Amino acid sequence: MTQIEKARLLKILYQYRAMGFEYFKEYKPVGSKDTSSMLPKEIGQLKESVMSCHLCNLSKTRKNVVFGEGDENAKLMFIGEAPGASEDEDGKVFVGRSGTVLTNIIENVLRLKREDVYIANIVKCRPPGNRVPTMEEVSACKPYLMQQVEKVNPSIIVALGSTSFHHLTGEYETEISKIRGEVLELGNAKLIPTYHPNFLLRNPSSKKEVFQDMLKVKSLL
Repeated sequence: MTQIEKARLLKILYQYRAMGFEYFKEYKPVGSKDTSSMLPKEIGQLKESVMSCHLCNLSKTRKNVVFGEGDENAKLMFIGEAPGASEDEDGKVFVGRSGTVLTNIIENVLRLKREDVYIANIVKCRPPGNRVPTMEEVSACKPYLMQQVEKVNPSIIVALGSTSFHHLTGEYETEISKIRGEVLELGNAKLIPTYHPNFLLRNPSSKKEVFQDMLKVKSLL
């Protein structure tokens, strides 16, 4: 059993003990596919659980947990990589310059209101220096995200950037430039990878590819 699994198991046992349980006949490793069944089903309760999460070292350096936000019944969900400095400061997802880019995509290309979609990240705490989150950090946080996906139940998920695409699909060898704009399957949803807004800030010429990807998303809504 890994340290992450042990930490999750201890957290769950403490929660059950607080509710009055004293005996368990058996347990399943929390790394199994039943992990999500141990998490709160409602978004509000899940958020409360995430806000007090200390399953990985990102909890030691964060200022704020960035849970995600939007319409809990949205047909369209955007999933990015991780909070940046602005998000860590405000506790809100996709603010600052990257947030402006994403908002413009939603409003000017998809012709939707930002509050009509749901937005989250692969991990919910900022990695120091905005580095890419580690596998251990993703493993600790991904069950929260997948519970959000299950509750929102979007018909389309846009994976913003390679980190999001890789961890959502398990396709770690495929470059985002080779797969962006393709329509894939993720559970009950169609998954469309595209470039991250931060990438567009560094590479403005790639905006035309994202525009094409969003036209495909729009056609599927």
